[in-house]
Amino acid sequence: MKTHTLYEFPLNERMRVFMRLEQLLLQHDHFMSGSTIFDKRATVSVLLDILTVFSRSDIKSELLKELERHSKILGRIGNSQTVNTEKLDKILTDLNVISKKLYQANGKIDINVMESALFQSISQRNSIPGGTCSFDLPAFHYWLEQDNSNQTDDLLRWTKPFVDIRKAINFILNFIRQSSIPTSELAESGFFQLSLDSTQPYQLLIVSIEKKLSCFAEISGGKHRLTIRFMKPSVDNNRPIQISENVAFSLTRCLF
Repeated sequence: MKTHTLYEFPLNERMRVFMRLEQLLLQHDHFMSGSTIFDKRATVSVLLDILTVFSRSDIKSELLKELERHSKILGRIGNSQTVNTEKLDKILTDLNVISKKLYQANGKIDINVMESALFQSISQRNSIPGGTCSFDLPAFHYWLEQDNSNQTDDLLRWTKPFVDIRKAINFILNFIRQSSIPTSELAESGFFQLSLDSTQPYQLLIVSIEKKLSCFAEISGGKHRLTIRFMKPSVDNNRPIQISENVAFSLTRCLF
């Protein structure tokens, strides 16, 4: 049973995009495992959100840049005598395999999805509230009424271009999250502020607090400074307010 709640805060736009895609892909997995019509509707809806993120950013290029950056960092670390060279070689091999697969992916990542006439019609109607009803999209209604295996085959085909992208995102985010050791901190009267060393390549902040505490972490920050306010949830439709008690928490300043 989880005893702590984690609040993550990305410190640059690249991390924001990767974390949004990570969440959407997890949602996709959840609905994909369901067997009802509404599970499949939700799966398609999440897939459209994923495609929207892809349309706004050159995800492939950003991932390759990040993988190259990690490769250089790990190469420098490899010169240290205290490093487990066997483990490092395994990480570098995995990184190179992922990079090579991304390089080999030709064209736009979402092209296979949008080549489907059915998916194009769903995409055009999805922005309209309730716009994918059976009378709007009888072809979609027909698809939803098919055997679960048929729907799963289509969804796997549509999402196949994202497999290597997902591996790269998972590799990068997991590596960054494990790159630093948490420190114990105290927010006096629910407030904590810290200056960050702008010469360090901080990517992500992770705040961990005990679940039993009746507050949540509101984080803001950038390259130079971090601010955390621990807030009481809203009651009777009032705005959340900063807690007056001291709050003990752990903070991870993730590098790389």
